[in-house]
Amino acid sequence: MRQLQLNARISNAGLAAAVGLSASACLRRVAQLEKQGYIRGYTAILGQSEKDDGIAVIINITLDRQTEHHLDRFEAAIRKYPEIQECFLMTGGSDYLLKLEVDNAHDFERIHKEILAKLPGVARIHSSFSIRNVLKTRNAKSKA
Repeated sequence: MRQLQLNARISNAGLAAAVGLSASACLRRVAQLEKQGYIRGYTAILGQSEKDDGIAVIINITLDRQTEHHLDRFEAAIRKYPEIQECFLMTGGSDYLLKLEVDNAHDFERIHKEILAKLPGVARIHSSFSIRNVLKTRNAKSKA
């Protein structure tokens, strides 16, 4: 699974060689991992060149109420917006942490007005902008 996380486009023969299996056994193993839900899909990570990456914005959202209904309603709403790249239900000072990337402050202003300010049940929005990315990697941990 680590090899697939690092390069989901690796050929079956390349994957088999990397993990020490025959090609047919590797293909069966990957199919089994997909069927069992360990592999839920394959994704292309889109972006500009490393030097032209957008500005990462981390947004802490506090809801006015934390009932199951309010949490479900908020989560259903954020799933509608591809601009929101990640969303985490949190402990601590805020209810949710969102991550997105923007090209500039004007782009974020649009997202704030058209999306964030209209999300249901939001009591407070606190946004932080990145200065630069110090480390960008993919998670290489494997549970299976």
